Amino acid sequence: MSDINSNIPEGELTSKWTKYKSSVPLVNPSNKRTIEVIIVGSGLAGASAAATLAEMGYKVKCFCFQDSPRRAHSIAAQGGINAAKNYQNDGDSTYRLFYDTIKGGDYRAREANVHRLAEVSANIIDQCVAQGVPLAREYGGLLDNRSFGGTQVQRTFYAAGQTGQQLLLGAYSALERQIGMGKVEMYTRHEMLEVVKIDGKARGIIARNLITGEIERHFGHAVVLGTGGYGNVFYLSTNAMGSNVTAAWKAHKQGAYFANPCYTQIHPTCIPVSGDHQSKLTLMSESLRNDGRIWVPKKKDDNRKASEIPEEERDYYLERRYPAFGNLVPRDVASRAAKERCDAGYGVGASKLAVYLDFKANTERYGRIEASKSGIHNPDKETCMRLGTEVIKAKYGNLFDMYAQITGENPYETPMRIYPAVHYTMGGLWVDYNLMTSVPGLYCTGEANFSDHGANRLGASALMQGLADGYFVLPYTIGAYLSKEISVKAIPTDHPAFAEAEERAVGILNKLINIKGTKSVDHFHKRLGHIMWEKCGMARNEKGLNEAIEEIRALRAEFWSNVRVPGAVGELNPELEKAGRVADFIELGELMCIDALNRNESCGGHFREEYQTEEGEALRDDENYAYVAAWEFKEGVNFELHKEELKFENIKVAQRSYK
Repeated sequence: MSDINSNIPEGELTSKWTKYKSSVPLVNPSNKRTIEVIIVGSGLAGASAAATLAEMGYKVKCFCFQDSPRRAHSIAAQGGINAAKNYQNDGDSTYRLFYDTIKGGDYRAREANVHRLAEVSANIIDQCVAQGVPLAREYGGLLDNRSFGGTQVQRTFYAAGQTGQQLLLGAYSALERQIGMGKVEMYTRHEMLEVVKIDGKARGIIARNLITGEIERHFGHAVVLGTGGYGNVFYLSTNAMGSNVTAAWKAHKQGAYFANPCYTQIHPTCIPVSGDHQSKLTLMSESLRNDGRIWVPKKKDDNRKASEIPEEERDYYLERRYPAFGNLVPRDVASRAAKERCDAGYGVGASKLAVYLDFKANTERYGRIEASKSGIHNPDKETCMRLGTEVIKAKYGNLFDMYAQITGENPYETPMRIYPAVHYTMGGLWVDYNLMTSVPGLYCTGEANFSDHGANRLGASALMQGLADGYFVLPYTIGAYLSKEISVKAIPTDHPAFAEAEERAVGILNKLINIKGTKSVDHFHKRLGHIMWEKCGMARNEKGLNEAIEEIRALRAEFWSNVRVPGAVGELNPELEKAGRVADFIELGELMCIDALNRNESCGGHFREEYQTEEGEALRDDENYAYVAAWEFKEGVNFELHKEELKFENIKVAQRSYK
């Protein structure tokens, strides 16, 4: 089946990575000083890669469109980071993390990559602790863990409700150290607009200085993209407003295959939409499912307050349907279950598109423990709730405060209302075992690649993959390529390939400015988002996807004839930035629908209504679709499918069950 080579090493699964590291070609220290590497993106994947490669001796240029690497979207990941350290002595292991990740991804991930991720996970925690990341600790000083969805062990390390922020500050500190030593040249407020290829290899980028509008050419012996996900194709998502697909999409148009674009993660724990005025959605961390119970009223259209609904009239539907995992089922399962209850008429709140996340039971349980520790025997309920609330505040206080500020409700007194929303994208640029795309010398790390999560990402794995790729994988694998490039001198940026790439980039910018239509960029982005959410969102079907493809093609034609972008190219112009990104989102949206239409099965976050079990669960077709769909861009916004067969030699493929 496969017509592309994933370059997975031979040998036993458990020894592939160890053998690879022992035998991979190396670049000696003096040669590293002459080799230049461009890294686009400075989130966890980009910053950790830039810091590590510079520490090794390479000359690094790092680019980000924010005003500081500290503002990368990685900062928004709240709940935690997985690692197989078995600190809780509850049966965890490298193999169990590997198994949970493969199963959680509904058997649509590459075994070798996922096992490598599980292997290096423990190293990540050691690295971060050494950097001073303030991970939570138990009373005795050991690092603490909590539960996340899709597992039956506690392996999630965390720093209150701001894990991503603290991990990013650790990577940022390492990056700033290299910047201070002159080994990393940092370009903030720069956006990559083109990949430059010379003799078929990635040799640089074209970037735009977002402050001055100046177009710049930059050479690199290799280019690494760590530019995050594309959830903003839906307009409303939990992603930062600036998150986009442009760097990855420009690479795609230069020959890098785009893999599994239809695999979109819908996160079950989001503050519900409140109106058309919103430009993004706010995620409440999955860690809250550790101590919260999810329920809806047993009676349809029940308009009573949550406090007025007695226990026997509440439907804890996740605990009812999935007794083994309960509220900690994977995100795709929890999201579909919430949608099903709301669609059936059991939703809560004014919109009826919400369910309750209730902390009362565990608040009382924690309170009893605290009372016992204080020598208070047989405490009354009021005492338990008061003491338990202090425990909940210590664990999740900043998340509860955020909810209160956004909704005006006190979650300590009344249950949170949540509903699923677009979150993480499992699709991305196709990469082989070395994290290299189908373009030689062009690498992709973190959420921007498709690599480790299959059709659904388990919570607390995004931070793990980003740091694994940057600190522990790419520094080895990129050396295998660069060891053959040591004789290549820095190519002057007046080379015709740079001029041609710059001409392409400037041509698009000028075209956008000169349309002078009547509709804003946001107008088109919102319309695209509506099409994507309604027809390629939590559920898809053949009729809707065919309609979506036609609607997106019509929207693209209208965009290029009627969008209005004020200002000029050679100046600070946020609307021009957005216009370029939305143009790429429109093309990506079409490919997402094509990919979803092509995959006649349900798996993970890709739920085709025609393919489900009697219980409403995802129904895979392993005989026909156990492959990575890698799409090649063709002239005129057309796409050609390549397939990478997925072989499972260490895990028994089965229908996912969390009952």
